[in-house]
Amino acid sequence: QVRLVESGGGLVQPGGSLRLSCVASGRDFSADTMAWYRQAPGKQREWVGFINSIGATNYADSVKGRFTISRDSAKNTVSLQMNSLKPDDTAVYYCNTHFIPQPWGQGTQVTVTS
Repeated sequence: QVRLVESGGGLVQPGGSLRLSCVASGRDFSADTMAWYRQAPGKQREWVGFINSIGATNYADSVKGRFTISRDSAKNTVSLQMNSLKPDDTAVYYCNTHFIPQPWGQGTQVTVTS
């Protein structure tokens, strides 16, 4: 059974940093392109960025230059380093496979406020 578990969220001031982690279990995800998504209150879930099997990344314009995705394929883990956080980054963050989404995890809440 595929399972995605996100962690690392919290409350941070504008300009601060957080590092989110996602552990995928149930099968080998090393060949998958993995992505991060977020959903702010009252808004649709949006794509944040992805990392493919060889480590190439792509990001939404809203986070480019501030967020970095990395992965440890041996551990089926994907991370999201978030720097220079803004109040608009407040959302529940999720990870998933990029092309064929698996059942969503519970996400991890990120709140950016002074």
